[in-house]
Amino acid sequence: MFRIIAIVVCVFFALHSSAQQRGNLVVGGKLYPFIVDDCGDTLIVANLNDVSVSSPRMFADEEEAKKYRRYRRYAADVYPYAVEAIKVFHQVQEATEDMRRGKAKRYAKHLHKDMKDNFEDPLKNLTKTQGMILIKMVERELETPAYFVIKDLRGGWTANYWGTVGKLFGHNLKEGYIPGKDHILDMVLDDFDVSHKSAGK
Repeated sequence: MFRIIAIVVCVFFALHSSAQQRGNLVVGGKLYPFIVDDCGDTLIVANLNDVSVSSPRMFADEEEAKKYRRYRRYAADVYPYAVEAIKVFHQVQEATEDMRRGKAKRYAKHLHKDMKDNFEDPLKNLTKTQGMILIKMVERELETPAYFVIKDLRGGWTANYWGTVGKLFGHNLKEGYIPGKDHILDMVLDDFDVSHKSAGK
């Protein structure tokens, strides 16, 4: 008897829900679809960005926990720059695919000037650790050490110059991102999606 009642109730709700009021409304200048539920409440339907869900982090001690929190805070600060850098890298690759090398270098140089005008001041204010996290974000996504990304876009001389500058700050730009070398950094980068798709492709 209970099964029959349950089936009847399910069918009733299915029929009732199909007759729910639907429409569109404007919120903050954007158009969203909505439905009116059984209680008369209006429910707005909206697509949300991807959300990263992970299990609770386990740390060996409080120092590791502090390092994770600090890295995660810094990663949130540099995340927009990593997304933009990866987007621009792919744009350059796509735009210069059929160009001669000289023209491609001029194109990259022009784009570099635009980025420098927009980002030089905020990037100059990054700490050593923030800079490291930004570089590792980009290297991890592109699967290429920063040195070779620079060399590909700006040439060997520029790559050598920044490689030398990197060493002064304790960064080896030829090393690249090495999973497992810093497991706290691995945990933090797992929480941030900097893929080209998320950058707006």
